[in-house]
Amino acid sequence: MDFKIDKLDDFTLIQILKEKLDTHVAPSLKSELVLLSGNGEKNILLDLGKSSYCDSSGLSAILVANRLCKNADGTFVLSGLQPAVERLISVSQLDSVLTIAENMDQGVELMRKAIEK
Repeated sequence: MDFKIDKLDDFTLIQILKEKLDTHVAPSLKSELVLLSGNGEKNILLDLGKSSYCDSSGLSAILVANRLCKNADGTFVLSGLQPAVERLISVSQLDSVLTIAENMDQGVELMRKAIEK
């Protein structure tokens, strides 16, 4: 399994379990995101704590998650960025578009605050 999905009370937590979020993982992640969205899930926390590499297909999956949550008036939070992935997101200027937490605990906290609003 490339990722783990936990449906919590008010949001869904997706943890990428692979070192690379690339063309091997991103397509199945995208399909899962579309399924979750189709089932009414609008708040997603994506944890990349175990991923030290991300390519353009991984970035695309992240943006799909962000778009699906926004379109459903929900919240998308990205957490646990490793230095190389953080650099890629920064260079792509996505750090101004995405809600990013340092780690999963902070991500959960950000998510709960956003949902309470």
